Amino acid sequence: MRMSEREIADRQAIDDIIGRSQICHLAMCDEGQPYIIPLNFGYDGEHIFFHGATEGRKIDVLKKNNRVCIAFEVVGDLIPGEKACGWSMIYESVLAFGRARILEKTDEKHSALRCIMRQYSNEIWSFPEHAVSKTSIFQVDIEEISGKRKQ
Repeated sequence: MRMSEREIADRQAIDDIIGRSQICHLAMCDEGQPYIIPLNFGYDGEHIFFHGATEGRKIDVLKKNNRVCIAFEVVGDLIPGEKACGWSMIYESVLAFGRARILEKTDEKHSALRCIMRQYSNEIWSFPEHAVSKTSIFQVDIEEISGKRKQ
């Protein structure tokens, strides 16, 4: 990292940033072309979970190349400057790299959906089987993770 004073190495601090994030951005490679989409997600400390339709571009891309990068951010205040290049922003961010795989087992899918809902709610949820069967659930096994902060 070029600005090492901004690096976050502490895993608890990284997990805290992910816990405060509302949306992640999933980056994939579609036959040499970058493809990135915003998603709701769940995080259990080792894996990132997301869901979607059972068909579409995301599914097609991940079936061909399951390597992904996921970005999380918590944005603070904009810091105006006296000159255009003097502006800045307070932020915290995390990048995670890993491989995505589709969860097939019903119990795994339910567990992942509960994890996704914990990101946004303290309630315990149940999921109708007809909806779960029509939903693709992905698990990203984190291989590398790092954080950055500007205060």
